[in-house]
Amino acid sequence: MPDDLYRLVYYSRNTITGDATALAAAITSILAKSQVNNQRVGVTGALMFNSGCFAQVLEGSRSAVEDVFERIQQDDRHGDVSLLAFDPAPARAFENWSMGFVGASIDDAARYGALVQDSGFDPARMTGESLFETLRKLAIEEEYAAA
Repeated sequence: MPDDLYRLVYYSRNTITGDATALAAAITSILAKSQVNNQRVGVTGALMFNSGCFAQVLEGSRSAVEDVFERIQQDDRHGDVSLLAFDPAPARAFENWSMGFVGASIDDAARYGALVQDSGFDPARMTGESLFETLRKLAIEEEYAAA
């Protein structure tokens, strides 16, 4: 296992208000800033926004991941931030993504909306491992669809 590689999994409730355009702009802003900041400190991961929740995996050195998570907890766009897992990781699962976003298109939003309805997806009822595996699977699908 690489020295000091950790994986953090959390979810939070969306507190962004406004219409669909304002929500899309806020999520785009979160993603753009995360990509720049995470690349600078060596953090990788994936973010999903769905049904009023953010679900995210962060990977990197313990201190870098802790710093990123601290900023998230202080961000007023996230409410009820809940840590599901923070453990040493054997390898990066999102090594090519400074912050990948699953669900970026209207088609994806419809697909993930169906996931919520069909599976009862609720990050509050998931373990860190099951949420990590869900995001990893969706990220692989995103990469395959983009190829």
